[in-house]
Amino acid sequence: MTGLPLWAAILVSALVLIGSAMSLIGAIGLLRLPKFYQRLHAPGLTTSSASICIILGSMIGFSLLNQRLVLHEALIGLFIMCTTPVTLMLLGRAALYRDRAENKPVVAPTDPLAVPPRQD
Repeated sequence: MTGLPLWAAILVSALVLIGSAMSLIGAIGLLRLPKFYQRLHAPGLTTSSASICIILGSMIGFSLLNQRLVLHEALIGLFIMCTTPVTLMLLGRAALYRDRAENKPVVAPTDPLAVPPRQD
């Protein structure tokens, strides 16, 4: 067990770099977007794809190093893929509830059939 072959090292490092770049883009979007509802989108869109890249690179690297198939990291990815959208949805709903309770005018009305007045 001397290390990874060159092709595997390049593949693993590329996957980890792509995943970390996606994660960085999500963090920058979280800082740069002006409103809370917009800030929910940046990490929500990038977290899943960044996690997949990093976990896939880790699975390939450790499978080749240990000379056996390593699959337990796939469970981590599954948990991330299941919990991130639910968490962001609950954060959005809590913020929407708070904004409606404070009667902020930028939030849509609670009645889905209500038509907002035109502002011409």
